[in-house]
Amino acid sequence: MAKLKILLDGLVFPEGPRWRDGKLWLSDMHANRVLTVDLNGTTETVCELEDQPSGLGWLPDGRLLIVSMTDRRLLRLEPGGLVEHADLSALATYHCNDMVVDARGRAYVGNFGSEISGGVVPTEAVLILVTPDGDARIVAEGMRFPNGSVITPDGKTLIVGESYGGRLTAFDLEPDGDLTNRRVWAALPGAVPDGCCLDAEGAIWVASPMTREIVRVKEGGEVTDRVATEQMAIACMLGGDDRKTLCVLTAESVEAEECQKLRSARVELLEVSVPGAGLP
Repeated sequence: MAKLKILLDGLVFPEGPRWRDGKLWLSDMHANRVLTVDLNGTTETVCELEDQPSGLGWLPDGRLLIVSMTDRRLLRLEPGGLVEHADLSALATYHCNDMVVDARGRAYVGNFGSEISGGVVPTEAVLILVTPDGDARIVAEGMRFPNGSVITPDGKTLIVGESYGGRLTAFDLEPDGDLTNRRVWAALPGAVPDGCCLDAEGAIWVASPMTREIVRVKEGGEVTDRVATEQMAIACMLGGDDRKTLCVLTAESVEAEECQKLRSARVELLEVSVPGAGLP
């Protein structure tokens, strides 16, 4: 498989890549902004936040939802600017992070569980459902750092990366948004699953920052592809007109001060044979 090529560099710390309207949307977390970049490298700042942005998604009418991490809120971008969509501070026990939004506009938001710096292993966390009206409730407990998530094309299965569990965990998505039939979709020993995306064959590309690689894994745990990255692989998304361009976000550090100093984070590209599918 061909090596990754750099599309965009000079970012601080990129997160939450999404492909929409011919562009890659992402959060530059430690720069407190959401931006887009097309495959020619043209960038545009969508909005700036007071807090750190992470997961992105859209309501059915096209309004953008943004996870605001440390104040544990879900924001919504209106024509007049950002407004609060939901306050998650009573449910999330630490910083919120990635999310996936289904076709009905229901957002599934993860959180750290507890502090993770200094080698501290975080406590178990919850997965929070936010309805299109902004109501929030817990739909899964005992998650080990729920992070990147995907929803299958039929809208019936949610798969969540548990970063400190070394696994992808699947749930059945019920009509009311509840999650049932929890099961291990794939174990990834040694990996730290972060941002991920689904392809048309039902496999998932997963970024693993600590092992500096992206892997393509099938249900059951078979790894079909493994691609090394120079920097930590933070997240990935299949984009392009044919959805066969794997957009990989990489960074040299996760620490805010060091990221600000380095400004060496990138969007890198890899052409693959199977197009993207499902959500996000």
